[in-house]
Amino acid sequence: MRQISQKPVWKALFFFVVPLMLSNMLQSTSTTVSSMLLGRMVSLEALAAVSAFFPVLFTLIAFIIGVGSGSSVLIGQAYGAKNYPQLRVIMGTTLTFTFVLGVLLAILGGTFTREVLIIIKTPVNIIDDSMIYGRITFVALPVLFLYAVYTTFLRGTGDSRTPFYFLVFSTILSLILTPALILGWAGLPALGVAGAAYASVVSSLTAFIVLLAYLVKVNHPLKFDSTMLEHLSINTRVLKLLLKIGIPTSIQMIFISLSEIAVLSLVNSYGSSATAAYGAVNQVVSYVEMPAVSMGIAVSVFGSQAIGAGEVSRLRAILRAGVFLSYAVGGLLILGTYLSGREVLGLFLTDPATLEMAYRLLVINLWADLIFGNITVLSGLMRASGNVFWPTTLSIVSIWGVLVPAAYFLSPRMGIEGIWLAYPIQFAAGLLLQFGYYYFFWRNKQHNTLLAKK
Repeated sequence: MRQISQKPVWKALFFFVVPLMLSNMLQSTSTTVSSMLLGRMVSLEALAAVSAFFPVLFTLIAFIIGVGSGSSVLIGQAYGAKNYPQLRVIMGTTLTFTFVLGVLLAILGGTFTREVLIIIKTPVNIIDDSMIYGRITFVALPVLFLYAVYTTFLRGTGDSRTPFYFLVFSTILSLILTPALILGWAGLPALGVAGAAYASVVSSLTAFIVLLAYLVKVNHPLKFDSTMLEHLSINTRVLKLLLKIGIPTSIQMIFISLSEIAVLSLVNSYGSSATAAYGAVNQVVSYVEMPAVSMGIAVSVFGSQAIGAGEVSRLRAILRAGVFLSYAVGGLLILGTYLSGREVLGLFLTDPATLEMAYRLLVINLWADLIFGNITVLSGLMRASGNVFWPTTLSIVSIWGVLVPAAYFLSPRMGIEGIWLAYPIQFAAGLLLQFGYYYFFWRNKQHNTLLAKK
């Protein structure tokens, strides 16, 4: 926190966000490469099969995302307060709880993958490939979850560079393994969709192992060594705080993913070409949204450290800087994507009709990500204080009270374009709700360190 206080807030945020944003981009690169290879070199149905599975996976891991966000807030506040023993307790509780949940989700996900894909009306011609991809991923979930929460630990201390470096390593490995396993290079079997799943899992697991070894070698405060073993248990006080912050976030993620499944079921009704267009558009939009997502995380980390250090007066400066950077960076990225939209989508799709459908959807939806960025910054700051109930509730209201009804109302009248138009409508409603709560309630509250409460 001392380093943050020595420089302008916008500059500190910017230099934190750049590696974080690059990390998020790299995290998606292997998926993007897999989608490009599957869509262009295997088949349109292979791309659709992977696209159909992602909302299912996201639903099942939503609880872990919430736990990770809770641990990031607690680690940020403990780090700001220089309470290093508490860091180890938070780590031990989070890792233990995360691993157990990962095992349960792996069992449930692997058992009921086909049933869920049938419920969301996955086209019959792609359901078997979707199952193959899903079950491989589910088996690896427990360790993949541990890797994910370890990166939140590091970012909670203000270190966004170390996770970035190891994501570079993971991405390079994935870029080598993905085509090799999909297409069968160097004498390897051509595994198709299964190869994409194996490449993703192996590269992530390898990076996690190397990360743990690195932290031990440099004697990092977050290293996992023999002394960490005594903390691998559930501290009830820390767990209650994790759940207090994490459960609302998890519920929000679950409702988001369920809404995506509801929307996907509408998209699937237009056929596998529409599902492939949906997958390609989502790949592009995921990159455009990364500055917004990264800025929300950064504002939450800086806000939690400010609260932990007793510098609550800096919260409004953090918010202003976050909103400014979100619009500036996001606006440039959106402009560039509009200018090259067809070319970018052409990396995934070869069928002209499907490509044109995807481009129309991108034009309708893309500009609204500026509004999405404003929402993530506002909610990120409020979550830094551990206040997650109302930001989460308002987000759910905008999703299920606006997005899903609008999609179902507009789809019969406008076709698939009506589904995408529902997203800007939802973002606008969501921003009004979040800003209203921030302005009239949150900004005038007292914000104390959660770990100081008995």
